[in-house]
Amino acid sequence: MSSKPLSRRLWSRIRRPVRRLALRSIGRVGPPFLRLMARTWKTEVEGEEHFASVRSSDGYLLALWHGRMVLGIVAHQGHDLSILVSHSKDGELMHRLLGRFGFGTVRGSTSRGAPRALREMLRDLKQGRGVVVTPDGPRGPLHRMNAGLAWMSRATGYPVVPIGFATNSGWVLPSWDRFVIPKPFARIGIVYGEPMWCDRRADDAEMETFTDAVRTALLEREVDAGRVAGGDVAAGRAEATDGAAVPLGTTDADSAAVATTEDDRRGARE
Repeated sequence: MSSKPLSRRLWSRIRRPVRRLALRSIGRVGPPFLRLMARTWKTEVEGEEHFASVRSSDGYLLALWHGRMVLGIVAHQGHDLSILVSHSKDGELMHRLLGRFGFGTVRGSTSRGAPRALREMLRDLKQGRGVVVTPDGPRGPLHRMNAGLAWMSRATGYPVVPIGFATNSGWVLPSWDRFVIPKPFARIGIVYGEPMWCDRRADDAEMETFTDAVRTALLEREVDAGRVAGGDVAAGRAEATDGAAVPLGTTDADSAAVATTEDDRRGARE
């Protein structure tokens, strides 16, 4: 007999259909509902100069944890951004939702659809747009990340800006990412970190070091955001991790994506 509590066993059976039903509902009513709620939120921002510094450059990558996506969407409406979204069913629903908020999407990841995704990202970056990446998505584990973001920065030459989000009042869904939806009249904290570049000549070990540095920056900025918000409803609910980046297991798709993107950049310079 399973040692898991009955409630957890039941949730494990119904979580996918419940999540998809919720996403379908969000796709229909989410934008007006979130816009209405956002008018009641009190938002405080720190480090906005870091975001401003990259917005004036050719292109940039914004990194935030998957569970803070709602906060990221509402905070960046009106900016010229594309968001990296997986090819999964949940990703398709998120693609529709983001479109209603005025965001572009790039479909794929560093392991599935990578060459096309990186080409689309490079196109958007060359046009001066920012690209938003949730490095622990689309399936986790929570706050763990592989070297995909390092590949993107190295291949494109553009900086990564880590962003921490927190709210002192909200609903925390029982999902792997502890997805947070702020409640009405919540306080929101947003903290931008300093831009980070992965050297174009970085080897695998250096890319893992860069990945660890970005992860650390994201965790620190999230703590800072909790301080700014006067609390963080998701704090203490995170599953323990060992703090290390996922080893850089380079796949054929990763290599092809990077080679294709770097060829594109060389061609553009020529």
